[in-house]
Amino acid sequence: MNKLAFGQNPKMILLLLFAGNLFSALDRFVINYGIVHISDDLQLSASSTGLILSIFFLGYAIMQIPGGWMADRFGARIVLIVSVFSFTIFTSLTGLAWSFVSLLVIRFMFGLGEGSFFPAGAKMIAVSIAEEKRSRAMSLFLSALTVAGVISPILAATLLVSIGWRMMFGIIGIFGFTIGLLYLFFLKPRVGSQGPREVETEVPVKGSFIKLFKTPLVLSLMVASFAYGFISWGVMSWMPTYLVQERGLNLISMGLLQMIPAIASVAFYIIAGYVLDKVKGGREKWIGGFSGLGLALFVYLMFHAETVTGVIIYQSIIPIFSAALSTIIFSLPLKYLPEAIGGSAVGVVNLGMQVAGFIAPLTIGFVIDAFDGSFNGAVWLLVSFGVVCFIAFMTLKSGRENFISENPQTIPAVK
Repeated sequence: MNKLAFGQNPKMILLLLFAGNLFSALDRFVINYGIVHISDDLQLSASSTGLILSIFFLGYAIMQIPGGWMADRFGARIVLIVSVFSFTIFTSLTGLAWSFVSLLVIRFMFGLGEGSFFPAGAKMIAVSIAEEKRSRAMSLFLSALTVAGVISPILAATLLVSIGWRMMFGIIGIFGFTIGLLYLFFLKPRVGSQGPREVETEVPVKGSFIKLFKTPLVLSLMVASFAYGFISWGVMSWMPTYLVQERGLNLISMGLLQMIPAIASVAFYIIAGYVLDKVKGGREKWIGGFSGLGLALFVYLMFHAETVTGVIIYQSIIPIFSAALSTIIFSLPLKYLPEAIGGSAVGVVNLGMQVAGFIAPLTIGFVIDAFDGSFNGAVWLLVSFGVVCFIAFMTLKSGRENFISENPQTIPAVK
């Protein structure tokens, strides 16, 4: 397969998107393990640690809507390339931080650089993958996060012990630069559901972006995204600290044990995409709603397990619900909204999750301080957002007709 054919093959496009998402997730995940050493070196309190873990998501959230709009307006390829090179620079600079303030600024800039990647990747899926296969494509794209979850614990633990947290970020930056070059030279799609085209996608109809905020489907998914994101990022950010401080594990043991639920996640994401492509008639709302309640229940059981084995068992069940929620939340806009605004729609929905990513680690840090180092208050806070997720899905109006009635100007002709 020559270079041009490689860059135009939908499977190869998905492979490149997977690789980019994998790398982007690695940095977000390894800092959750490195923060134990970083906090010691920079003498950070729990509240300051929470702010460091959160500030990335503020920058990331800011770029969700602009990133989706730019992908719709100028094409996903250029946005993906600029994003990868941008956040690679700040990944490397993380290892040079000398103070709390410098680390805070670098992590914020890292979030700005990476913020366009996900909506641009979703846009690439919308215009290069057939509608009936988009849940599977999105689940594969999202599964990169779970693969990063398999790699990052042991990678972070090994690098932290052998070379320290500063060099760790430098090495990860090298991988990011390599992926950026792959995108530059090989990601050259001819895409579109109507067949190969010379341009990547049509320009959105004027006013369609504003109308997204009036679309019931988008608003419900945005709330669900926020609630799910609060639980997901809250647990992910503080779980390593919890296992070390509350359960008495060392870094290597913690890293090895965290690979078990991460491996389970990979399988569940692939299954979720396949199953949800078969679901018709708006039944996604019921799967999403009860997945929110299931997620809340097993988060509670995980933190209240009597043994470390119990913690890992419950943590390995959680991805069943996480995979369903992620796939539904981010694939429905690609299935039910016009391709021309696919990037913008996913950007708006993902804004909810990334705002939660900023708020959750910071809020949990404050709650832990308020409860004199106990995680009990934080657990109940996480559980409450499972209920919010359920309510959001119960208000969901899925289906193409929902968008037509609200926004008749932006829907393309029936194929």
